[in-house]
Amino acid sequence: MFSNWYKSLKVVKANGGPANGTLAASLVVLERLKSDFSTDFSLHIADGGMQIKGASGKAVADILRRFGETRPFAREGGRTNRGGPAEIKQMLNTLRELNLEGLEQGVRADILSGMQLYIVERIKDFHNRERLKVHYDPSLSTWQILTNILEETRQMGKAGPVAQHLVGAKLEIRFPHITIQNESFSTADAPTDRAGDFIVGDTVFHITISPMSGVYEKSRLNIQNGFRVYLLVPDNKLAAARQLATEVCNGKIAVESIESFVSQNIEELGRFNKLATQNQFAQLLRTYNKRVNDIEIDKSLLFELPHSLIIE
Repeated sequence: MFSNWYKSLKVVKANGGPANGTLAASLVVLERLKSDFSTDFSLHIADGGMQIKGASGKAVADILRRFGETRPFAREGGRTNRGGPAEIKQMLNTLRELNLEGLEQGVRADILSGMQLYIVERIKDFHNRERLKVHYDPSLSTWQILTNILEETRQMGKAGPVAQHLVGAKLEIRFPHITIQNESFSTADAPTDRAGDFIVGDTVFHITISPMSGVYEKSRLNIQNGFRVYLLVPDNKLAAARQLATEVCNGKIAVESIESFVSQNIEELGRFNKLATQNQFAQLLRTYNKRVNDIEIDKSLLFELPHSLIIE
């Protein structure tokens, strides 16, 4: 019956399954029920009725760790999932039908732990989703391979984070003695006080798949604050982005394509040699994967390296 509740949950397209926040909140509620069993929804909702009581990233991480799962998941612990409370209410209704209140506490706690394990296994499925494929053809230019990657991931709705982390990987490889900041795409994309996606020296880098007015305004403020600015966009947006940048800050914003910015560095580090450049491209993807694995919850952003790029 518990699995039926899970299967009834709304599927989030980006996840290919239920909202992470709902799964996180369910773990917290099931944990509380072990020591204080009550299926009264009002006892599990925080003041205001919009958040599950006790839900937090740390609480969820502690539960997952007990089940051997240490990968980052739902940093907000379900607190910001608007649909979560209604789905948790449905879970409590399901538990009520199981008549668990009549069981001895230890037995009931074991059953609740089994339900948590079921959720943890679904979270593992989320982490283990298929990785992004790279179609590496050594006869193509590095620029073209990157163009193909951005186009394929754009169709999947993942080009934004892929572009950000490719640029981060390129900067880390190019400047090994400088710490290149690593933020999740959702953090970088949210309104914050951060100057840009990356800062190297006195230069701010903005990476965007769809340059809108906000990025030009932020660039103008960066310049006023004494920064130099790079705006990196897909090649097919380059001409329009340069025109707008000229209108906003004539000659003060360096606008380049993501493909050229990354590929030129790979070619140079590969000494414009075919095999060395291929090895540098493999290093780019390995560095990208490490950065994504360190910060992103969605592991389907990782690349599966083709055999042609795996160095024995």
